[in-house]
Amino acid sequence: MQADTLITGATLVTMDARRRVIRDGAVAFAGDTIVAVGKAAELAGIDARTVIDGSRFLLTPGFVNAHVHVTETLIRGFVPGDLPFDETLGRWVIPLYKDHSPAEQAVAARLAVAAMLRTGTTSFIEAGTIIAFDEVMAAIAGTGIRARIGRWTEDRAWDPAADAEALTREASAALERDLAAYPQDGRRIAAWPNLIGHMTATDALWRQATALARRTGTGISAHMSPVADDAAWYLAETGRRPVEHLADLGVLGPHLNLVHMVHIDAREAALVAASGTRVTFCPDASLRSGYGAMRHGLFPEMAEAGVTIALGTDGADNHDMMRVMALMASLFRDAREDRSLFPAHAALEMATVNGARVMGLADTIGALAVGMKADVVAHDLARPEWVPLNNPVEQLVASADGRGVHSVWVDGVRVVEDQRCTLIDEAALQAEGQAMAEAILARSGLPLVSEWPVE
Repeated sequence: MQADTLITGATLVTMDARRRVIRDGAVAFAGDTIVAVGKAAELAGIDARTVIDGSRFLLTPGFVNAHVHVTETLIRGFVPGDLPFDETLGRWVIPLYKDHSPAEQAVAARLAVAAMLRTGTTSFIEAGTIIAFDEVMAAIAGTGIRARIGRWTEDRAWDPAADAEALTREASAALERDLAAYPQDGRRIAAWPNLIGHMTATDALWRQATALARRTGTGISAHMSPVADDAAWYLAETGRRPVEHLADLGVLGPHLNLVHMVHIDAREAALVAASGTRVTFCPDASLRSGYGAMRHGLFPEMAEAGVTIALGTDGADNHDMMRVMALMASLFRDAREDRSLFPAHAALEMATVNGARVMGLADTIGALAVGMKADVVAHDLARPEWVPLNNPVEQLVASADGRGVHSVWVDGVRVVEDQRCTLIDEAALQAEGQAMAEAILARSGLPLVSEWPVE
């Protein structure tokens, strides 16, 4: 057998059907596809153009970040963390977001991609809040990452004088154009008809986006019920809770990824499970925002009912999926006083195979197995958190984080080597991002809120 790359002598956490963990293992890939996985001795006869000594590495599949706002990066740390949810969005996040120029959104997205690649994320679903859509698509096209991208899409006419039907037509037409321009045809980065969610989309747009997703084989990702306000609005306007209303519209199903889903009831959880609708939870964002997930969230019940739960990082504060996994493997154990909830291996499944299902790529990514895409992460074992190496899965989730990622391959291309992106000039990008961030904050007129003086 011939291969382009053979990594040998490594510890492998395969996430394959048997969930094998292989000591002194090897993985070989040709082009963009894994062609062999097993013990190093079994793959010794492979003729590879590049052979890498993997004895200092633990290899995993690339992580899937199932919910991330890639164009929020330039306002990282500026939005106060102690304000009410509505004020945070209305006065800070949305105005700052919409004030970005296309060039600023593009740089913000590249910064987010660099941060994800550097910490082992090889695929992501964007949160549906990109304004400069074409510019962002162009900006991340050469980074090597895999993605499903959605534009800022809403159509509810909050102003009574607005032409409600025109808003829906324009929103639907934009989604159609995006999918025609960036189809899901095997390319790494493609468009999805994502919706902002909450209560921002009319019933007509929900139905039209769903029909588009089903016709094109894409998915839809939408925010729902991080706080109780979504449920209160739907109850007041429709007499039903959000997921009940979506079920009545006929838009639930495996194509749909509902994000956050903290303030739902047992009936909504049952509808999600029965319909095959996917759920993405963002533990870090939930804790920082005070959503009350530990008190109200039915994630253990949804998991027990067979719901596919993936993980996301959400906003700009953190792009490290390993930190998110660690939280997922801890929070509900404490809240429910039940150590059996979401152990390390379950959190790792959420960040790999479950994320792949949400992306509609379960037969393509999420595992180190023959025939899968060569999306591989090499974690550096020559670090304190890995010594001694006893239980690779437990230590990956409980002890390590993304700072220990040494190298990353996507589609067989090495996009991170020795902790640096190979396809992104990080120094130039960071300098450009800093200057743009200072310009955005200066023209916003908003104050820097700090308990301590910043001189």
